[in-house]
Amino acid sequence: MGIHYLFLDMNAFFASVEQQLRPELRGKPVAVVPMLAETTCCIATSYEAKRYGIKTGTLVQDARLLCPGLELVEARPREYIRVHHQILQAVDSVLPVEAVLSIDELVCKLMGREREPENALQLGRQVKEAIYRRVGGQLRCSVGLGPNRFLAKVAAEMHKPDGLTLLQPSDLPHRLYSLQLRDLPGIGPGMERRLFKHGVTTVEGLYRLSALQLAQVWGSRVHGLAWWHRLRGADLPETPTRRRSLGHSHVLPPALRSEAGARAVLTRLVHRAAARLRHEGYWAGSLALFLRFLDGGEQRKWEAQIRIQPSQDTLTLLRVSLGLWQQKPEGTPFKVGIALGHLTPALELSEPLFESEQKLVRLAQAMDKANSKYGPQALYFAGMHRTEQSAVTRIAFNRIPDLDLPEI
Repeated sequence: MGIHYLFLDMNAFFASVEQQLRPELRGKPVAVVPMLAETTCCIATSYEAKRYGIKTGTLVQDARLLCPGLELVEARPREYIRVHHQILQAVDSVLPVEAVLSIDELVCKLMGREREPENALQLGRQVKEAIYRRVGGQLRCSVGLGPNRFLAKVAAEMHKPDGLTLLQPSDLPHRLYSLQLRDLPGIGPGMERRLFKHGVTTVEGLYRLSALQLAQVWGSRVHGLAWWHRLRGADLPETPTRRRSLGHSHVLPPALRSEAGARAVLTRLVHRAAARLRHEGYWAGSLALFLRFLDGGEQRKWEAQIRIQPSQDTLTLLRVSLGLWQQKPEGTPFKVGIALGHLTPALELSEPLFESEQKLVRLAQAMDKANSKYGPQALYFAGMHRTEQSAVTRIAFNRIPDLDLPEI
């Protein structure tokens, strides 16, 4: 089978970028936060902070108790995206990048003699050196080499930070037995509980299941068979995925925790989501509105959802979201978000029948063209005015935002 894949995982990526760009943070415990407020949580932590038990999701007030000297840094997503592209260029100088899996993960496919273990290890060292030399010495990464993408990712996770790990077919399955179930990609808390119910508590126990038993655990013959083969090193073709939803949410800064402020931010979120929808070539068949309120220090959640005729123009989606807005309860808004669901690729839909609907689509496309030419905020709706610093670009790890879209 040989070594077919190199998997690269950037370590503590957001925090490492900050330490690279700001030398005064190097060697210090750093937590990246969405805003400088005690009520928010850490979205990334440096390895120096991790040693104190601070991790993603830790509340800032709890993090300060764990580490009084903690350095808080407000997130700068555009910088992380810029550095991400520099990393792609550095890796591409050694090996072609086959797929970008997230803001901090990518995979390369090895060919010919590159698949020989010593050559694969040398390429791994060259990739790491290219990143350190061309992007920055603070940007540590873990590289995994394996017979398929799945096992290459497992290998990358085995030694962090700054690891280089080779998993050969001859290493299987015994090298996997020291891992926990949740060390395997695709096994989270829910899947782990399901495995426990089937009497599987170790990776060895998982490996010993037949393809039929795995199908019963996963509730899918296709998934069960894929897991059986991938655990044994088979290089199966990747199943194409289809986007099911897209959305945006934003924790409101104190100055916008009001009816008017939250509504203005919602308008920006709709504008951003609609632009993404058109950019990615989808029409939405449902819209959901999410709100979180602060009541005497306690948080309260509310949400509403509605099915709509397939739409992608901003004005229609804004009208629907503001209609749902009228149903919300009273309270001090703390967080607002929308999700567009039941997505259909544009190629599977015909043009709207009515002239009025066609005009709305053409208007949205004209705004996209103007923003692309003159800047991402050249044209926007009046309801978004004076919220320029709110609801800025956020990064989901499995999606790298397009910096040419409106920064909303």
